[in-house]
Amino acid sequence: MLHAARTALTGLFVTTALVGGASGALAEEHSRGSASSAEVEIIAHRGASAYAPENTLPAVDLGADIRADYVEIDVQMSSDGELVVMHDTTLARTTDVETHYPDRAPWNVRDFTLEEIEALDAGSWFGAEFAGTGVPTLQQVLDTLRGRAGLLLEVKSPQLYPGIAEAIVAELDGEGWLQADSRAGRLVVQSFDWQFMEQFNELAPRVPAGLLGGPPSEAQMAELSAWADQINPSHTRVTSAFVDMVHRYGMETWPYTVNDADRMRQLIDLGVDGVITDRPDVLIEVVDEERGERQAA
Repeated sequence: MLHAARTALTGLFVTTALVGGASGALAEEHSRGSASSAEVEIIAHRGASAYAPENTLPAVDLGADIRADYVEIDVQMSSDGELVVMHDTTLARTTDVETHYPDRAPWNVRDFTLEEIEALDAGSWFGAEFAGTGVPTLQQVLDTLRGRAGLLLEVKSPQLYPGIAEAIVAELDGEGWLQADSRAGRLVVQSFDWQFMEQFNELAPRVPAGLLGGPPSEAQMAELSAWADQINPSHTRVTSAFVDMVHRYGMETWPYTVNDADRMRQLIDLGVDGVITDRPDVLIEVVDEERGERQAA
């Protein structure tokens, strides 16, 4: 299935200059009605990253076209204070930075200006059809998702970027994502750094706060539930007791990163509120299948 999807996408993204407008066979096949009709939130991890290079506009665009409820991305800062979308704290794995700047190892994101980062190829590592795909800014992702899907924004290694919380809040506010009646899209911000997330929550208390990792102990839950909204661990840590505890404290859980249909079904049966996946099309099929079985019962 993955090979077939990528083959179909080759022509799609070549003809759309690797930006926006992904309305090909994959998106058509897995399109569905209102996202709010799903019992489980469907979150496209780094975009639809099984089919397009992670954290790029093609992956984000495809995640929205497939009709994921949310698209997840990772945000860091360039040396000149711009918000860029990248998972690793270095540029080496997913760009050609070593070719451009061989003498600047270890190629940390924070050591490059936005202009330097935008000159890199962030698509060729994934497939020749994505050659020339760039590293997007947060603003470009917001523009791509606006009115199409929600955003799950992970703040990556915030301790490396003084002022990143304020910069993110300013960007989101300026683009209309923090308004109580925002039509831009639904929004959740998360991080593995729980202390940072508490500080972020003080800056933007209306934005649901997700805590990656854990699970926390029962003793921690009362304190965390006073300000946080989600506990999002690896799916390998999710048990019935954990889900029950999270719900008992009025919170949700969106475990990561689940690409196997059988494991998706297991998690849905455990009562999780969302699933983060590289393959949102597969999760949509599982959710629709589960819904059909309940209606037939």
